[in-house]
Amino acid sequence: MEVGNIVGGPVTPRLARYLWAAPNSLIGLLFLPSTLFTSGGCRAVDGVLELHSGFIAWVLRACVPLPGGAAAMTLGHVVLGRDPQALARTRAHERVHVRQCERWGPGFIPAYLLASTWGLVTGAGMYHGNWFEREAFEGERAET
Repeated sequence: MEVGNIVGGPVTPRLARYLWAAPNSLIGLLFLPSTLFTSGGCRAVDGVLELHSGFIAWVLRACVPLPGGAAAMTLGHVVLGRDPQALARTRAHERVHVRQCERWGPGFIPAYLLASTWGLVTGAGMYHGNWFEREAFEGERAET
């Protein structure tokens, strides 16, 4: 008996995507306790866990090498956001990154960092010159 037939749908491909992205998601889950201790929250939206907290907001502001930091960041099937409004505002963009994590699996973070380095070297910029970000902006525009 196939797993997908037990619950009436194609679970196997979905499960494979979650498992392939799991190393990245586990990094994101390290931030889950901060939602309990620094005025935060978590919510599952379309199969993605969205987290926000004071600590996460600080990490996104202080540790992301962009002017002013980032509003949100995707790690597998976990999206870290400064607050619920930032998560809602960046949802379409971050979902593209979720799909990228599903495709690249454990190689996503090294590939993302390499793409940022390439953008920096070519003068296009670490963020706007990053292929993953350009794809996310295109996907975001398609959603709106």
